[in-house]
Amino acid sequence: MTQLGRQTFSPFEALLMLSLVANGLMLGFFYAWVCSTMWGLDAVDPRVAISAMQAMNASVRNFAFGPVFFGTPFLLLVTALIGWRQGVNRTARLLGLAGLVLLFGYLVLTAFINVPMNVALGQQIVPQEMEAAQLMWENYSPTWQFWNTTRFIATGIGFILAVCAAVIVLPNERLALREQVQ
Repeated sequence: MTQLGRQTFSPFEALLMLSLVANGLMLGFFYAWVCSTMWGLDAVDPRVAISAMQAMNASVRNFAFGPVFFGTPFLLLVTALIGWRQGVNRTARLLGLAGLVLLFGYLVLTAFINVPMNVALGQQIVPQEMEAAQLMWENYSPTWQFWNTTRFIATGIGFILAVCAAVIVLPNERLALREQVQ
């Protein structure tokens, strides 16, 4: 048990909070790319945009980001499994669904679409001619943004499912379980 003030948290509750935070971080990450980063890159010289994107794609592979990026879907699935074992089955189903949405909606999608696009862009030499750079960026940015928006929507759906599980379903399930015991 973990204690915060007078409130004691079970391992399940601690994992649930960690799952919500991790899911929220991923949602925010994809949101920032959707509504600021890519719009900013689209607004600058395409040679600058290509160079900046190459640098960002290289820098995102780091110890601070990796565990959250790769771990969040699995953290939700583990939390769901523990919830199921504790008898909060509707909560567990929602958390499991959230984990699956994230697993396929951003992790698998990233591995099969965005990463190959990033690798291909990273292998390119930035053209010095404006027209060639513009064509390269126009062949990359709209497609990448479409799939990133898909990842944002998936993480949003996953977050809504996890919040509903934690805030609405879990308290009701716990109340019903207490009433069964009495």
